[in-house]
Amino acid sequence: MTLRLILMRHAKSDWDDPSLTDHARPLNKRGRKAAETMGDWLRDNHYLPDLVFSSDAARTVETCERLGLSADTRFLSALYHASPMVMMQVLRQGGAAKTLLMVGHNPGIAEFAATLAANPPADPDFDRYPTCATTVFDLPIAGWQDALFGDGQVRDFIVPRRLG
Repeated sequence: MTLRLILMRHAKSDWDDPSLTDHARPLNKRGRKAAETMGDWLRDNHYLPDLVFSSDAARTVETCERLGLSADTRFLSALYHASPMVMMQVLRQGGAAKTLLMVGHNPGIAEFAATLAANPPADPDFDRYPTCATTVFDLPIAGWQDALFGDGQVRDFIVPRRLG
């Protein structure tokens, strides 16, 4: 059996209000457009999650909302600036979902993508994982509890600026 994981970094955040905490920063105009573009890309490519695990920071919540997906979405404080190990622990709680989207922050999301990939794509953007970068992995597992680092087969990788 194969399960699909989609890893996405949040869209570009707004730094204009210095009174906001890091956790409270919303998306800027470019970020809002990028999140909507990525939602269209996910739909166009039939990468539709059954379940979304996202950090509970304002910018990840808004990214998820602007994707426009109709999936069970859980906003988790554990994913706020999470390490790859914490992300793996959260992933293993995916239950019966066949396709799961995880939305997080750098550097953790980039490190998680790199350690999950059996063969990382030869793409310089994969290493930097810019805002709204998205990797689609297929994992040869029967259940999320069986997920291991190095098992992810990269099916697709994209950044919003390539979509127009």
